[in-house]
Amino acid sequence: MNEVFGIVLQAVQIFCYVLEILIFARVILSWIPSLHGTRLAQMIFALTEPILSPIKRLLAKSPLGGSGMPLDFSPLLALLAIQFGQMVLTQLLIMLWTALS
Repeated sequence: MNEVFGIVLQAVQIFCYVLEILIFARVILSWIPSLHGTRLAQMIFALTEPILSPIKRLLAKSPLGGSGMPLDFSPLLALLAIQFGQMVLTQLLIMLWTALS
């Protein structure tokens, strides 16, 4: 059972890490418009859009992120949310493991 718990925790960490890498890649790709049409860029945009688009909509409605903002802060907020979610999920898994042992 310890092995399964370790595998689940590691899977959560890897998943969050991959999401973070994809978001960083999207930010870098946004600075290089000539790469937007590549298959890799399209894949990265497709994988990160479900995470970033809700944050963009929320920012557009807020006084801090209206249409006049020259910078898109949604990747930063997404990274913070992923980190927070990873911490919460890890703690919940540890509490579940402790309760089951």
